[in-house]
Amino acid sequence: MPEALVRRFLALFAAGLLLPAVGTPSDAGFFPYSLIQTIPSPAGEDSGQPHLAVAPDGTVVLSWLEPAGAGHGLWFATLDAGDWSAPRQVARGDDWFVNWADFPSVVPITDEVWAAHWLAKSADATYAYDVMLSVSRDGGNSWSAPFSPHTDGTPTEHGFVTLFPWQEAIGVVWLDGRNTAGGHGSNGGGMTLRSALVSPEGELLDRRPIDELVCDCCQTDAVVTESGPLVAYRNRNEEEIRDIQVARSDGGTWAEPVAVHEDGWQIAGCPVNGPALATDGRRVDIVWFTAAETAAVRFARSQDGGASFGAPVTISSASDGERAPWGRVDVVTLDDGSSLVSHVAHAGAGQGRLSLHWVSERGEVSSAGTLLSDPEPARQVGFPQMVRDGPDIVLAWTAAEGADTHRVHTVRLSGQR
Repeated sequence: MPEALVRRFLALFAAGLLLPAVGTPSDAGFFPYSLIQTIPSPAGEDSGQPHLAVAPDGTVVLSWLEPAGAGHGLWFATLDAGDWSAPRQVARGDDWFVNWADFPSVVPITDEVWAAHWLAKSADATYAYDVMLSVSRDGGNSWSAPFSPHTDGTPTEHGFVTLFPWQEAIGVVWLDGRNTAGGHGSNGGGMTLRSALVSPEGELLDRRPIDELVCDCCQTDAVVTESGPLVAYRNRNEEEIRDIQVARSDGGTWAEPVAVHEDGWQIAGCPVNGPALATDGRRVDIVWFTAAETAAVRFARSQDGGASFGAPVTISSASDGERAPWGRVDVVTLDDGSSLVSHVAHAGAGQGRLSLHWVSERGEVSSAGTLLSDPEPARQVGFPQMVRDGPDIVLAWTAAEGADTHRVHTVRLSGQR
């Protein structure tokens, strides 16, 4: 966040205009953090597409894209004693597919085994690109030659990837357009959701379909519960209902996907707005965007590892008297049973700002301050990221720097009440 915005935010905070000085969980304005601090960004000028992950030892990892010659490079840094390390490059290329909504990642699987992904063009068509993976076996110091988890060879869309630990190896889920090779429906299907299991040596151990018809360009997410991996995504049926579903794995096969909630959102195109998951092992939090009745961000909680979810609560909606939220959500699960939800709120025509809300253990939704004090181009803000760093929260998004440049920015929320 630019220093001027930090000063403005802190001034409003001190005056009690953004976050109240005191509160209890039942207070409308209660928020569990009292301090916000900028962490100087390790990313360069015109960087974007940030992703945050946490290693098993608790280390926070930030990855991002930035221009490199005629193409782009994928970089990462780790958080150490409150500051980012010097950035390190995973890979670079001149044939990458770079998009504001379909972004790469660097994810620690174990303390030593890390995985990274990016997207590379496979043909001249706009959305013809492949998922490329690289594996590190020394904690990100060196990386394998890139390879793909899919071998269908079609010049179609493959992306919206989530990487996660699975059976002491690397789990990969992605949207796969192989059935759309001649246009939607030409081969009897549309976008699919698929998974792969990759060994630490980069060997493809297993590949499976999860769902044979899903929304075309909404982000996926995954967590590992006590019962195994849980994947969340936006489904699609023949009537163009595009609600959020989850699929569970017992370590081998994927169970039949189930709806988190029957929103009944019928839309003829992809809203580019995927769900987010968080877990403490058994409890699972999920947040998503829908416009079934009115544009809204919704939250639900599972007490059984994602087998079932309680009734959703509304985090923000157009019916609140506010402009319709953009969505682009994230969530973290806190130790006391509560949760923190982020989303991009409207801030004028084509403008957005990052908004945070706290959800109590009982499911009460608090109001909270807006992290971005000034409006930003909503597409540039992208899909803000949020992870825990011990008792604190680290956030990342892309913010403007002057009229013509932008950069990945990071902040820390601390001072738990």
